[in-house]
Amino acid sequence: MKQTDLIQHFQTEGTVISVAPLGAGHINDSFLVKTGETDKPDYLLQRINHHIFKDVELLQNNILHVTNHIRKKLIEKGETGIERKTLTIIPAKDGKLFYFDGENYWRVYLFIQGGKSYDAITPALAYSAGKAFGEFQSYLSDIPEKIYETIPNFHNMEFRLEQFREAVANDSAGRVADHPEIIAAIESRAEEMTRVERMGREGKLPKRINHCDTKVNNVLFDEEGKVLCVVDLDTVMPGYVVSDFGDFIRTGANTGAEDDANLENISVDLDIYASYAKGYLETARSFLLPVEIELLPFGARLLTYMQTVRFFTDYLNGDTYYKIHFPEHNLQRTKAQLKLLTDLEEKRDKLVLK
Repeated sequence: MKQTDLIQHFQTEGTVISVAPLGAGHINDSFLVKTGETDKPDYLLQRINHHIFKDVELLQNNILHVTNHIRKKLIEKGETGIERKTLTIIPAKDGKLFYFDGENYWRVYLFIQGGKSYDAITPALAYSAGKAFGEFQSYLSDIPEKIYETIPNFHNMEFRLEQFREAVANDSAGRVADHPEIIAAIESRAEEMTRVERMGREGKLPKRINHCDTKVNNVLFDEEGKVLCVVDLDTVMPGYVVSDFGDFIRTGANTGAEDDANLENISVDLDIYASYAKGYLETARSFLLPVEIELLPFGARLLTYMQTVRFFTDYLNGDTYYKIHFPEHNLQRTKAQLKLLTDLEEKRDKLVLK
């Protein structure tokens, strides 16, 4: 079905004059839907990847609850231009939050005019992103609706280690014997890296509503460089705040690439780290427990370790999950993440927050 036909199934306004691909998302396909009338909005049409997000109704209900709650908070604060400061779902004509064409699931948002995102990171952007993600968590710290896991066990380190050990035991690609040092590096840290789950079970650490994909390009800025809103809400679900903090540091404060072949390029950028932490704590400190703040630097090591484990598990399984561009790509990713983890460990004393 053509995208121009798909949009007719939603409660949109105006006359569609064009539908064009937008961005280069790795999970969902996005299209900008432009209307011909100046007093009518444009829209964002997305194909939902239901192979990753298997329960589309749950996914969309999560997003609706989250965006409605944020909208309520913005109204209470007296904010204006709210349609640019949170996503707005446009229902299908049958009232559902998606449309199924017999093969694919689709959804529509209001398009946020003038919004832009950045891929390159600077200390100033890191500070703004920290404030944005901290505020996002703060808004959702009292959400009354139940928010469910859209990808079960996504940031569960115990689960990721179970997958890793199963991959080692099966050795389906015949690669285990060649990499005892990586297996040892993972196992030697396993006890420490599962402390968050243990603390949760002991009632020492609460689960909160997390974004679970805290990259700088998931923050939308206006024409003047001010934060508009946090976007890409598919992975919003319960978790520990250390995960959200750590994932930004893993991706944003790495001086090298996630799959850098030259390990000498890889280290933690302390300026990016400090800037993000400063912004985050400015908006999140009010609802965080002291133990959560204390554990934030650990979150950087945890999420880097978790990604090391996930890349290496996929390598041992024969590269069945992540897209690879050459045969040893997942092994290269593993070594790059392990180098970042080592650097985070060596600089542990410089990452303490107050």
